[in-house]
Amino acid sequence: MSAPSVDAPTAAAGMSVFERYLTVWVALCIVVGITLGQLFPAPVQAIGKMEFAQVNLPVGVLIWVMIIPMLLRIDFAALGQVKNHMRGIGVTLVINWLVKPFSMALLAWIFIKHLFAPWLPADQIDSYVAGLILLAAAPCTAMVFVWSRLTNGDPYFTLSQVALNDTIMIFAFAPIVALLLGVASITVPWDTLLTSVALYIVVPVIVAQLIRRQVIARGGVGALERLLHRLSPWSIVALLATLVLLFAFQGEQILRQPLVIVLLAVPILIQVFFNSGAAYLANRALGEKHSVACPSALIGASNFFELAVAAAISLFGFNSGAALATVVGVLIEVPVMLLVVRWVNASKGWYEAGAAR
Repeated sequence: MSAPSVDAPTAAAGMSVFERYLTVWVALCIVVGITLGQLFPAPVQAIGKMEFAQVNLPVGVLIWVMIIPMLLRIDFAALGQVKNHMRGIGVTLVINWLVKPFSMALLAWIFIKHLFAPWLPADQIDSYVAGLILLAAAPCTAMVFVWSRLTNGDPYFTLSQVALNDTIMIFAFAPIVALLLGVASITVPWDTLLTSVALYIVVPVIVAQLIRRQVIARGGVGALERLLHRLSPWSIVALLATLVLLFAFQGEQILRQPLVIVLLAVPILIQVFFNSGAAYLANRALGEKHSVACPSALIGASNFFELAVAAAISLFGFNSGAALATVVGVLIEVPVMLLVVRWVNASKGWYEAGAAR
């Protein structure tokens, strides 16, 4: 039981001001990015051309600064706890890997390719679909700890499901994305997709775990908490800078068709409520504890949007519909997830009455 005790204090931390008002900061990034793109188009385009092997170097650095502090919170030793929560883990795996990406592909096909197609730029429709698939194929990592805390979720279960999901993501993200994009007749170069997985999942996980082990070995849990506290502002700045750059490229398109953001939000919202509801009800039907059902439902509803944004930019470019679609996920993440948190908390009595039967 020693491994989970390392991360339990981290999981118990409440939402910071930045996390609670993430939608506000993203909205400000939209305004700042569009303004910079209109006033200084040449420098923005120059940044967009700073690429190596189809990877934008400034964005690559920013994504690393974003992701590594989040991955420092994960203790892969918590995988040993998986056997203690087999029903909840089973629901998590089914929703995250067998339902979520495929349901999003279906929703994107229904809404983006058909119902909303007349109001969307025709040359970007496939790219929007790709962005939504990328978003759904990356299960949430860091924010799950926050959602779990707000629902009094079991910290050991939360740790184990995050560690397991991140392990699976290393191997499953690329094949699932390639499969679903292929079904949607969207061509993606495998080498670029695998490069994205290596750069934004494999290497950061290895680096984060090496740093984590050294820090804990030298100073214990307290040293890790102090490091996370120091790195947190840098992670926030990197996220906001990436969003500003992205909206600087997307500004012209958004100004021409501001309705695009609202339309892209529709399938994301439906998927959040569908996946969280399905996981919550499945755990109840299996007789799992409420403290396990909550984080199980919440990890299926939220996304590792940092990875999705990075992969979208690498695969399709800054000014692509795919990049914009992943950022819409960032825009609505916090308010929507807080609604889900309120729902599972309010229904605790109903849940436990049914689970006890």
